[in-house]
Amino acid sequence: MFSYAASVEVNPPGTEVILSHDQLWRALELKAENPVAFVPGMETCKVVERFDDGFLREAVLRGKPLIERITYTAPIMVHFERKNSVGWITNTISESSRGLVLTFCFSVTFPDVEPGSRDEQERGARMSKSYMQAVETTLAESRRRAVANAL
Repeated sequence: MFSYAASVEVNPPGTEVILSHDQLWRALELKAENPVAFVPGMETCKVVERFDDGFLREAVLRGKPLIERITYTAPIMVHFERKNSVGWITNTISESSRGLVLTFCFSVTFPDVEPGSRDEQERGARMSKSYMQAVETTLAESRRRAVANAL
């Protein structure tokens, strides 16, 4: 299983649109329900079932179908558990000495790839880069919606 985590400052020096914790949390809720505007490569997404603590969604990411159960630990964390493959993702909001921080963490297995192999590391590195792009687009879309009073 390949794991990766990265934390970014939500409002680094020079940021014009400052996001509050509440705004970022609302953006993460919206992203969980319909990530198309937040995640590069996300083609479609629909909620297929709702539960007391979350929902089940079907999505297509770069041509590959995903089935994920989404649960919340409000207003701190969104957890995405893949149901048609092995893996999970978390988006966590926290405070630090630098202010508000958003941490993306994931663990996945790659079918037909030997754990710990060079192939796994290379695929993991590509996936890590993709997830960092998703962090940046999530923050950009969150700011766009904050300016539009859509959070």
